[in-house]
Amino acid sequence: MTRLSRILVFATSVALLATFVLPLWKINLHAPQYPEGLGMRIWLSTVKGAGANDLANINELNHYIGMKRIEPDTIPELRFMPPIVLALAALGLLAAATSRRWLLHLWGSAFILVAAAGLADFYRWLYDYGHDLAPDAAIQVPGMVYTPPLIGAKTLLNFTAVSWPGAGGWIAILAGTLAGATMVYEIRAWRATARAVEVVASDASSPAGRGALRSGTALEEPI
Repeated sequence: MTRLSRILVFATSVALLATFVLPLWKINLHAPQYPEGLGMRIWLSTVKGAGANDLANINELNHYIGMKRIEPDTIPELRFMPPIVLALAALGLLAAATSRRWLLHLWGSAFILVAAAGLADFYRWLYDYGHDLAPDAAIQVPGMVYTPPLIGAKTLLNFTAVSWPGAGGWIAILAGTLAGATMVYEIRAWRATARAVEVVASDASSPAGRGALRSGTALEEPI
C-alpha cells in the first residue's frame, strides 16, 4: 500500500469510532399540536428521543394508530452493530499497520457490505414499523400506512416525518466513500506498477537491453 492509502485507512478506521458517541440517524415529526416537534435519534446501540419525553410521546401517539412501541431492548440489531463496527475499525487499523493490499480490499469490501446490509435492514425495519398495525387500533384509516421515509420528508396524516443521517451517519458515509476511493486508488497504483515491470522486462529482453545489462549500463526508462 502507498503511504497515502495507509493514512486514509487509518483515519477512516479511527473515524468509525465516532459512531459510538454520535447518532447514526434522526427522524423528526412536525404537527400543529406539537409546534416544537418530536424527534427520535437512532444510535449504534440504542434509540432515544430528541427531547426528554419525545420517545414516550411518540410511542403514545403510535398506540392510537396501531403501531408497535419502540423499545430498544427488543431490537436485536442494536446488540449486533457495536461489535461489528468495532471489528471493522480494528481490521482497518491492521490493514494500515501491515500495509497489506489484500487486507485493504477485505476491509473495504466488508465495510461496503455492512453499510449496504445496515441500510437495507433499517428500511425493512421502517417498513414493518409502518405497515404491521394492530387490527384493534383506536384510529384506523383504510389503506393508510405509516412508514417513515428513509431519507427526506413524508406526510403521515397530520404529521410530517423528516428523516436524515445524524452526525455519526454522515461520518460513516464519508468513511465508506474514502474506503471505496482508497481501494480504487490502490488498484490503479498496482496496475501502474505492473505495467512498469512489464516495460522493464520487455526492454531487458531486447538486444539493446541485454547489451546494456552485460555492459553494466542501467536502463533509464522512466517508471
